[in-house]
Amino acid sequence: MAVWKPRRRGVVVVILAGGQGERLSILSAHRAKPAVPFAGKYRIIDFALSNCVNSGLFDIVVLTQYRPVSLHDHIGTGKPWDLDRQQSIGVRLISPYLGRRGAGWYRGTADAVYQNIQELQELNSEHVMILGGDHIYSMDYRDMIDQHVRKNADCTIALQKVPIEEAHRFGLARTDRSGRITEWIEKPKKPETNLASLGFYMFRTEMLIERLKEDAETEGSKKDFGGDVVPRMIADGDRVFAHRFDGYWRDVGTIQSYFDCNMELLESKPEVDLADRAWLIHTKSEERPPGYVGADAVVRQSMISHGCRIEGTVERSVLSPGVIVEPGAVVRDSIVMFDSVIEAGAVLDRVIVDKEAIIGRDSHVGIGDDLTTPNELEPGRLNTGITLVGKRAVVPEGARIGRNCRIDPDATPKDFPRRGKVATGGTVQAAG
Repeated sequence: MAVWKPRRRGVVVVILAGGQGERLSILSAHRAKPAVPFAGKYRIIDFALSNCVNSGLFDIVVLTQYRPVSLHDHIGTGKPWDLDRQQSIGVRLISPYLGRRGAGWYRGTADAVYQNIQELQELNSEHVMILGGDHIYSMDYRDMIDQHVRKNADCTIALQKVPIEEAHRFGLARTDRSGRITEWIEKPKKPETNLASLGFYMFRTEMLIERLKEDAETEGSKKDFGGDVVPRMIADGDRVFAHRFDGYWRDVGTIQSYFDCNMELLESKPEVDLADRAWLIHTKSEERPPGYVGADAVVRQSMISHGCRIEGTVERSVLSPGVIVEPGAVVRDSIVMFDSVIEAGAVLDRVIVDKEAIIGRDSHVGIGDDLTTPNELEPGRLNTGITLVGKRAVVPEGARIGRNCRIDPDATPKDFPRRGKVATGGTVQAAG
């Protein structure tokens, strides 16, 4: 009797979307980093998913782990990305579960894929593309796929030159004239090259499975593609090639980079054009009424989403759907997420406000010229003058809050110091 086998697929995409993203502080306290809102109406993962469908790739596995509920809810069946189709697997969401290979939390990027080898084998593809779900970029993956096949590569890695002062954050490569990677240096303290990995990998499926099994049995491995699997492949003489990508790409893994990337979209000709009909960024979008701008409102160089009601002043800011800016309120150089309310007379200056927060009447968040005194609890994350207001926090009427402050999710007026004054670098923690 014939044994049924699934049809051979060309490329299956695996998106690693389980990261906690600790460097994003309270923005990722209750959601995975790829689910963090971006550019008003989008989530960070929308860019990887949209690049896939725009590149004609419809067999996608998303590996989630840390607080996956909002991410699962956002992606759902994949309909906004045209991934709810019968001719492909569409999008398959997988979280760690008992009974799979090596059950337990993912210990690294390679381990996340290794623990789901059975799914890859069942999908029966010739190649597997590994992507991160936490970068902002526009990329046609077909160029990388074509090169990978043409060179008969075992592995192809997307690389881009980065500023040398930032190179220590990345895996770095040296190549020969053919583009073959001859040396790999993982996050060196003193970089001597700046050709950096973007964290996108293309593998022959058989080679990927072989190398993942080997890595799982290697004592002392950190179970990471860049730190373990790739260096071993290069050392053993596997055909590992570079794919140079010179387009727009940003790692939004820190508060400053997240803030900067949002602000770059406000330029007259941003490098990522969200209005490009030829390369749409798709997202799950709720039905909301059109945005409203009142008779006395002032809006300059800002991104205003549907469902917003603006009756105050908004300058150089990004507003998600449903944000309300009451009369006399000022939002300047700030990012305000879904359904937050900036009450009358309140001022935001260089602030990121998470969802459903309320900024009380006549309060001022982001006061002073001191941008460098770091936050008392997160000095390595909040040290550039940006103040964070967490999800569903309520800032009391008349509060005065400085720079590099952190107002925790669900904080209430009772959690604030007397008269609502929070000095630069201070933190307001929610009771309980």
